Amino acid sequence: MDVESVKLLAAALAIGLGALGPGVGIGVLGAAAMNAIGRNPEARGAILTNMILAIAFAEAIAIYALIVAFLLLFVA
Repeated sequence: MDVESVKLLAAALAIGLGALGPGVGIGVLGAAAMNAIGRNPEARGAILTNMILAIAFAEAIAIYALIVAFLLLFVA
C-alpha cells in the first residue's frame, strides 16, 4: 500500500466511525424525547430545549471527526 491509499483509508475510517456514534446517539435521544413528551405533554418546552442542546453536542462530535478526516487528507 502506498501513502495515498493509507491516507484515504484513514480519512474514510475517521469520518465513518466518527459519524456512526453521534448518528446512533441522536436517534436514541430523539426517541427518548418523544417518549417523554408522550408521557408528560406539559413539559414539552423543557424537553425540546434539552433535546436540541444534546443533539447539538452530539453533532459537534461528528463535526470534529469531519475536521480530522480533512486534516488526514490534506495535511498528513
